[in-house]
Amino acid sequence: YRRYNLGDVGRYRLGHRLNSWGDPECPTVLTSDDFTYIIKYMLCLCIEKEGHYTDDIDHLGNRRVRSVGELLSNQFNVGLSRLARTIKERMSLQSEEKKKPHELVNARTVSTVIASFFGSSQLSQFMDQINPLSEMTHKRRLSALGPGGLTRERAGFEVRDVHHTHYGRVCPIETPEGPNIGLISYLATHARVNEFGFLETPYRKVEKGKVTNLIEFLSADIEDKYTIAQANAPLNPDGTYA
Repeated sequence: YRRYNLGDVGRYRLGHRLNSWGDPECPTVLTSDDFTYIIKYMLCLCIEKEGHYTDDIDHLGNRRVRSVGELLSNQFNVGLSRLARTIKERMSLQSEEKKKPHELVNARTVSTVIASFFGSSQLSQFMDQINPLSEMTHKRRLSALGPGGLTRERAGFEVRDVHHTHYGRVCPIETPEGPNIGLISYLATHARVNEFGFLETPYRKVEKGKVTNLIEFLSADIEDKYTIAQANAPLNPDGTYA
């Protein structure tokens, strides 16, 4: 269990993909019910049963935003792992009588990893502070490049192209020219990132055929389950669609 953990995001994606939420007692590990649902779904794919489909890699329901805090947390875990290994090596070289905590622990191991992240990471940049608007825009920038992401050389047209799930979440116009086109993008005006890192956009809820003022944020995978109308669709005085 120490080495294997689905995490909250993994459980969330698996539950939505298979329409099952597994055992609530251990939500971040695979259970026998999960394997049952997985095998059943794969068999339905083989016979091409309606409602069963393979994943679209460019669908925003299959992509999540890794925040700065998450990236920094990963680097901090790397630093702690190196620190633990160093402590074990020093403990094996020294006798038990001479062991002292301050001689075993060296905080520079962790600080070096953090400093290298801010100094040499592909995603580390100086904040654009020409004016308040440019600073806010820089903070809303999305990048498909960097560690664990794509490279400019092997990124094809499909990855760079506009996907229908970008509607209301990613601006289809604001992207740099040249080799970074489509790989660097920006959040739409009203888009937000939910607790799992998936992009959400607001919609006005329709109840009994009438458009209400109730706003609900939907992610791309949940949005596919509903019928979506354009924001500028004409309405009658009673709130129904014209």
